[in-house]
Amino acid sequence: MNRAIYQVSARAHRALPDNTYKSPMFSTCNRKTLLVALFIMASANISLFKRLLEVYPLSLGNLPFLLSLTLFFTFSTALFLLLVAHTRGARWLLALLVLLASQAAYYMDTYGVVIDTVMIDNVFHTDAQEFAGLISMSLVLRTLLLGVLPAWLIIRYWPRGQGFKAELKSKLSLTLLLIAGMVLVVAPFTAHYASFIREHKITRNYANPIYPVYSLFGYAREKLKSSAITKLTATAPDAVMIGTPSRHELVILVVGETARADRFSLNGYPRETNPELAKRDVLSLRNVSSCGTSTGESVPCMFSALGRKEFDREKALHYENALDVLFEHGVQILWRDNNSDSKGVATRMKYENFKSPTLNKVCDTECRDIGMLGGLDHYINSHKNQDILIVLHQMGNHGPEYYRRYPPEFERYKPVCKSNELNQCTQQELDNAYDNAILYTDYFLAHVVDFLKQYNESHATAMLYVSDHGESLGEHGIYLHAAPYMIAPKEQTHVPAIVWMGQHFDYKLSDLKPYQDYPFSHDDLFCTLLVSYELNSKTCDSKHDVLMHNADVISMLNQQGKLHTALQ
Repeated sequence: MNRAIYQVSARAHRALPDNTYKSPMFSTCNRKTLLVALFIMASANISLFKRLLEVYPLSLGNLPFLLSLTLFFTFSTALFLLLVAHTRGARWLLALLVLLASQAAYYMDTYGVVIDTVMIDNVFHTDAQEFAGLISMSLVLRTLLLGVLPAWLIIRYWPRGQGFKAELKSKLSLTLLLIAGMVLVVAPFTAHYASFIREHKITRNYANPIYPVYSLFGYAREKLKSSAITKLTATAPDAVMIGTPSRHELVILVVGETARADRFSLNGYPRETNPELAKRDVLSLRNVSSCGTSTGESVPCMFSALGRKEFDREKALHYENALDVLFEHGVQILWRDNNSDSKGVATRMKYENFKSPTLNKVCDTECRDIGMLGGLDHYINSHKNQDILIVLHQMGNHGPEYYRRYPPEFERYKPVCKSNELNQCTQQELDNAYDNAILYTDYFLAHVVDFLKQYNESHATAMLYVSDHGESLGEHGIYLHAAPYMIAPKEQTHVPAIVWMGQHFDYKLSDLKPYQDYPFSHDDLFCTLLVSYELNSKTCDSKHDVLMHNADVISMLNQQGKLHTALQ
């Protein structure tokens, strides 16, 4: 009987609203919210504190400001959680935020990335195979211990509220207290905060989960606006065909993946990573910069006429890209993809997915880039008497599992890193795996050139290879790519570009060779493609194209010392 009475009393006690606590701003729900905020700050913001210590090294002089920053970010996180978590849905939302924060923290801590809109776009475009390559034991353990377990505890033991009015009053009181606390910790260091806000914007982007959630909403806003687009704006409406070519153009554009210019022996890298290309008559453009630091940003940007400074993914969706313009003027376009997809560039073109054995006949542990050459003869022969542009989007050096990007026979440099946790490998192992993948790209590009040589007599042939972005391999403690462009290291923006031209192509490598070290960029690709197919447009009057189609004018400007100004 006593036990039954105790059980009934216990249930009744749990059912009572939380109105016995003396302080109205520290209700049980608010206390639990603050506890969740402290947990997230301690477990999911290691990268934030690491970046803060890089900016303000630990010393007696910096200690007060570091303490102020710690309190400010803690109060901000608590305020954020307090404002988004309401009524009965609070426990579910807080549990979800804890789980998301654990995931964001893993990738920030392991690879040094920032979870911005570009990275979120990468996440949504990551397929099952790429996701499998990112799974590791530490990711699983971290997810379980710092994500799933605390999320379950929040859901299981979240207290009952005091009622809407009481909870609202409590939240308002605690909100005012947190705001007052933020003001108090900032007030003694206003000059320091002004400098921090002005000069270290990227550091603030490591605040977890505030910035990832902010980026997620920004990404959703972009997608909603882009979905409303019904008509494209013509990019080069005045484009006209000039000249009377004796042969139709056949150009293969290879869009590389995650390749660094400084790892190509054609550019001076001491390891022989381009033995096959060195045997062909190709030209390496040694000073090319990318439009972005991720595939989702760079690929649509390089085909756009907007240029890096004006490029915005949402804005670009309203305009025709280079493929659209070429197609409107009779050029047959084929996009073959052994990567994720075309990032919207080939939406209106013939598109073939070569990541599956259905089309790609060269697959072992994964489908190889070389397989994209299969069946191209049939496509070319079925479009006789037409200009053709074939785009081959590589798997290339897609990380972090570089050792999977090439067949075993290309493992020239050993030992190799065979982990997706790159910071667990030695620098030598990491370099070996990455360089072996460059070797395979060299092999692939050499075969592209050899394939085109078969059509030297019937077509004006050419190959252009350019990587979408580079890759960090541990420099400055950063791995992979997708760093915000304003702070991106050169390893992520300096990309390789290789040109080969057949004997009947309108331009010669000798014309381009004097500009081998000129600062080209992805911005040049749009007009380069138009000029390759004898298309002239005022859109390109103020732009630069790789082929230097007006040699006399360029020579004159070069003599006057105005080349860079006129071509940018």
